[in-house]
Amino acid sequence: MRGQGRTGGILLLLCGFVQAAEPEQVEALRNAGEAVGTGSLLQMLAGLAVIVGLILGMAWFMRRLGGLPGTGAGALKVLGGVSLGQRERVVLLQAGDQQLLIGVAPGQIRTLHVLEEPIVSPPAEPATGFAARLEAIMKRGSGQ
Repeated sequence: MRGQGRTGGILLLLCGFVQAAEPEQVEALRNAGEAVGTGSLLQMLAGLAVIVGLILGMAWFMRRLGGLPGTGAGALKVLGGVSLGQRERVVLLQAGDQQLLIGVAPGQIRTLHVLEEPIVSPPAEPATGFAARLEAIMKRGSGQ
């Protein structure tokens, strides 16, 4: 409250230098300092918190989706992967008719093993509910 009166006084003083102010103008200048009150500040901060929350939520969701087996274009496909730490992963790749086990770490990718015989995964049980819908949407989006 104290800062608002000071702001109104400064605006009134500046207005007095420009022209002789009428009472309506003086009241408008005093109320101009009160335009940004506590309510509007809290409303702005709540909106900002919602937006930041949405950004963090989407980042978390995209990171979780990154753990799904990807579909590669052409002859290169990611068959699966296991996280070994925060930044290290072991990934099984299908390159043509060969399967490679690679290690991925920050700044480096190494071939750990070239499999002589491809690993054949057992057929997955049909998914129901949300999982089935998501899988169908992902297949339509990738053109399979």
